[in-house]
Amino acid sequence: MPDVLQERAGVTVLVCDPAGPPLATTEAALDLIGAAFAGAEVVAVPAQRFDPDFFSLGTRFAGEIMQKFVNYRLRLAVVGDISAHLAASGALRALVAESNRHDHIWFVPDLVALDARLAAVH
Repeated sequence: MPDVLQERAGVTVLVCDPAGPPLATTEAALDLIGAAFAGAEVVAVPAQRFDPDFFSLGTRFAGEIMQKFVNYRLRLAVVGDISAHLAASGALRALVAESNRHDHIWFVPDLVALDARLAAVH
C-alpha cells in the first residue's frame, strides 16, 4: 500500500505505508511533510517506520522530527505498539504522555484510536 490521503473523522490524513522507507533522517521527515501538502492536516506514520534513534531521546532525533511537524503546522501521529520502547525509557514515557495531552503530536496504538482522537478535537 502506498502512502494515501484518507478522510478520517472529518480530517484529511496522510496514512503512511507500513512498508515504506524508514524515517531515519530529518530529510525523510521533510519528504513526508511535502507529501502532506497535497491537503493533509495529519500525517499518520507507523511506529515501525521510525529509526530506533527516534525512541532514544538522548539522540534528539525525536525532538528534531517533532519540531519539523510543528513548524509546518502539521499534526503527526505515531501509530503502533511502542511498548518495548516505553518500558526502556522513563523519559520517553513522559514525552508520550505530554504529547498526547496536546494537539500536535500523538502516539496512538492503531488507526481506530487515531480516529477517536481526531473526532474529539474536530
